[in-house]
Amino acid sequence: MEPNATVEKKAVRRPRRNPASPWSIGRNAAVMLALVLGAIYLLETNPATGRWAQIYDPTGHWWLSTAVAALPVVLLLGAMAVLRLAAHIAAAAGLLAALIAAVAVFHMPARMALTTTVFGAGYGLFPICWIILPVIFLYQLTVKTGRFEALEKTLTQITDDSRLQLLLIAFALGAFFEGTAGFGTPVAVCSALLITLGFRPIQAAGLALIANTVPVAFGALGIPIVALHGITGLSLPLLSRTVAIILVPFSIVVPFWLIWVYAGFRRMLEVWPAILVTGVIFGITQFLMAAYVGPGLVDIAAATITIASLIVFLRHWKPKHVLGPTGEDMTGTERAKTTHGAGAILHAWLPWLILSVVVFAWGIPQLSRWMSAKTSIDLPVAGLHHFVDLMPPVAARPTPESAVFSLNWLSATGTGIFFASLLAGLAMGLGLKSLAWEFIKTTYSVRFAVATIAAMLALGFVMRYSGQDATLGLAFARTGVLYPFFGTLIGWLGTATTGSDTASNVLFGSLQQVTAHQIGVSQTLMASANSAGGVMGKMIAAPSIVVASTVTDSYGQEGTILRYVLLHSLAMAALMGGLVCLMAYVHPFTALVAR
Repeated sequence: MEPNATVEKKAVRRPRRNPASPWSIGRNAAVMLALVLGAIYLLETNPATGRWAQIYDPTGHWWLSTAVAALPVVLLLGAMAVLRLAAHIAAAAGLLAALIAAVAVFHMPARMALTTTVFGAGYGLFPICWIILPVIFLYQLTVKTGRFEALEKTLTQITDDSRLQLLLIAFALGAFFEGTAGFGTPVAVCSALLITLGFRPIQAAGLALIANTVPVAFGALGIPIVALHGITGLSLPLLSRTVAIILVPFSIVVPFWLIWVYAGFRRMLEVWPAILVTGVIFGITQFLMAAYVGPGLVDIAAATITIASLIVFLRHWKPKHVLGPTGEDMTGTERAKTTHGAGAILHAWLPWLILSVVVFAWGIPQLSRWMSAKTSIDLPVAGLHHFVDLMPPVAARPTPESAVFSLNWLSATGTGIFFASLLAGLAMGLGLKSLAWEFIKTTYSVRFAVATIAAMLALGFVMRYSGQDATLGLAFARTGVLYPFFGTLIGWLGTATTGSDTASNVLFGSLQQVTAHQIGVSQTLMASANSAGGVMGKMIAAPSIVVASTVTDSYGQEGTILRYVLLHSLAMAALMGGLVCLMAYVHPFTALVAR
C-alpha cells in the first residue's frame, strides 16, 4: 500500500509552469517596467511645478539627438522583426527606452513623463481598444451562429478566383469599413474573411494591411483631414482636394501591388482588367467626393461604387485561369456551388449591414455632437495639460500642448460598434446570456492585444510630449530642397509610431506648415503630404499589426507579419515622396496645388 500511495501522490503532482510562456514573460516584463517607473517617480528630487519647454537638440549635436529619439522606434520594430519577440514584450521595451530617453536626455521631468505614460495607455484603452474589442466580438458572434461561413459562400458565388476575392474583400470592402469605423476595423474583418476563404493566417493579415492604405486618409468619416485642418488652419476643401490628388495614382497602384505580392507578376497580369477597373473607379470616386463634397463620405462612396462596379464587371468578364487561395491553378476544376437567392445573401450579410448602418448613423455630425454634448466628459490631465510648451520651429511661437482625456463614452465609434454587435446578435437569434458570455470570452482572448496597444500608445505619447518625435521630424526638415520627399516620410513615420493618421496630422501638421514656408513650397501641399504619407505607415503601425495577429490567431507572430509588409510600406512611401517632389517643383504638377 505504501509504495502505491507514493506513486499516486507523484502522479497528481501539478506540472511546473513553462517559464518561457507568453504569460510568464509578459508578467515579468510588466513587473520590471513597473519597478523602473516606480523608481523614477520616487527618486526624482525636483519634480516639475510649472511649465516645461521642449528641447529638440538636447545633446548639442542634431545627429546624436536624432539617434537617441529614434532608439525607441528602432527597438520596438527590431524586437518584433529581428528578435521575434511577442508584441507586448517589444512594446514594453520600446516604452522603457522612450521613458529613459525622455528623462535622461531630453530633460523631461520624470513625473511628467510618467503622467504622459498613463495618459497614453488610457488613450490606448479608450477609444482604440474600445473599437477593436466590439469588432472582434461581432466577428465571434457571426462565427458562432454560422453567418460567417454563409458570408464566405456568398463571396465565392461572385467569383472563385482568389485574386478577385482579394480585390473585393481586402481592398474594396476594407475601404468601406475604414470609411465607417477606421482604426482596426477593416484589418480585423477582412483578415477573418480571407481566412475563411482559405488564405493562410499570416498571409491574410499581411494582405489586409497592404490593402488598408489608400482609404486611411479619409477614414472614420474624414477625421484625419478634419484634424489636419484644425491644427494648421488651412482650408479644409483645399486639404481634402490635395490629399485626394496625391492618392489618385496610388488608388490604381495599390490594387496591382496587392495582387502582385499575393500571386506574382505573371498571375497579376492575368487579371489586370479587373484590377484596373477597381483602382480607376475607386480613385475617380475618391477624388470627386473629396474635391466637391468634402472628406466625410469619401471612403464610403468610393468603396460602395467600386464594389458594385466590380460585381457587375465580373458578371461579364472571367479570367482564363482560376487561382485557388493557396496559389493552386483550379481552372476546369468542378466545385460544388450553390446559388444563393436574395434572402440567403441578406441572411449572410445582415450582421455587417447592421454594423455599417449603425456606425454610419453614429458618425452623423449632428447626432455625434448631440451625444457628445450630453454625455462626454473632458478630463484635463493634471500636471500635463498646458504644462508642456511646443517651441519653434515645431510651432510658430511657444505654444502650450493640451492633454485632455475625452471620455465620450456614448458618441465613441466603439460604442456604436458595440451597439451594432448587440443588435446583430439578437437578430441572429442569440439571447442576452449568450451575448454576455461571448463578450467575456472575447475580452479574455484579446487581453495581450489590449496590453500591447496600451503600451504602444504610451510609447507614442511619451515621444510626442517629450519632443522626441519632433526631433525626428526636424532631422528630415534639414534636407532642404529634398524636404517634399522627406516631409512625406515624416507623415509615414508619424502614423507608424502612433498607429493613427489623425495623430500623425496633429503631431506634425504645424511642423510641415512652418518648414514649407521656410523653403518656399506650398503649405497646403506639405500638410496634405503628411496625411497622404501617413497612409503608407499604417500597414506597419504596431496597433494595426496587433489587431491583425489577434484576429488571425497569430498572436506572437507580429514580427513575421511586420517583415511581410515592411519593405512594401517603405517602397510605397518613397514613391509617394517622389510624387510630392514633382508637385512641389515640376510643371505641370505644380498647377495641381493651390499655394
